[in-house]
Amino acid sequence: MLLELAILIIFLLIIILASAIKIVREYERGVIFRLGRLVGAKGPGLFFIIPMFDKMVKVDLREHVMDVPVQEAITADNVPVKVNAVVYFRVMNPEDAVVKIQNYMVATSQMAQTTLRSIIGQVELDELLKEREKINQRLQTILDEATDAWGVKVTAVEIKDVEIPEGMQRAMARAAEAERERRSRIIAAEGELQAAEKLTKAAKIIASEPAALQLRTLQTLAEMSAEGTTKIFFPFPLEFIKPFLKEKEEKKAKS
Repeated sequence: MLLELAILIIFLLIIILASAIKIVREYERGVIFRLGRLVGAKGPGLFFIIPMFDKMVKVDLREHVMDVPVQEAITADNVPVKVNAVVYFRVMNPEDAVVKIQNYMVATSQMAQTTLRSIIGQVELDELLKEREKINQRLQTILDEATDAWGVKVTAVEIKDVEIPEGMQRAMARAAEAERERRSRIIAAEGELQAAEKLTKAAKIIASEPAALQLRTLQTLAEMSAEGTTKIFFPFPLEFIKPFLKEKEEKKAKS
């Protein structure tokens, strides 16, 4: 009987000792409560608690990656969109994460969803599509301020996809096509303007130098004859005969 009692006592002591030994990993902390009151966070490594009096809650300090479900919202210019995002955060104060919020994971997710819808409602569609980095920064700042009281640090927020109605997609495609057409016409017009300016300048230089016109004419004839054509229609410039006409007029005046 005594032997059985001794074995039972030893067995109970082993159970109590095993429950008193706690081990937490490098990326974890153990938040200790003694008779319901907060004692503090311990770890990493091995430590002891008082069985039956102490309770430990483990908190993971690693970076968490949370997908924000697709949120339907209306932009400031009344365009319905569907947006989803991803939030990166980590626990900086394990005591606050356990004491000040029931479930910091759920709370951060809900806060991210409501904040995302709120921000989408404050921006126009063009800003949402073109200035995504700026919106990401606004989301991160708002979430970080909201979760700071829970001991949670939001390190980054990234909008992943923006889905717009099919009709709006077609309208945007038509607008983009019209913009490309407008730019191409402007570029073509600018090219024609520059070409006209160059031709005008060249014409003025050639007109001031009759010899230059003759050289250009001979060069054109050489280029045309090199093509092997049997007939050549070539306009004869009046500048070629102006010296002869001028000389004839001078002779008439002398006579």
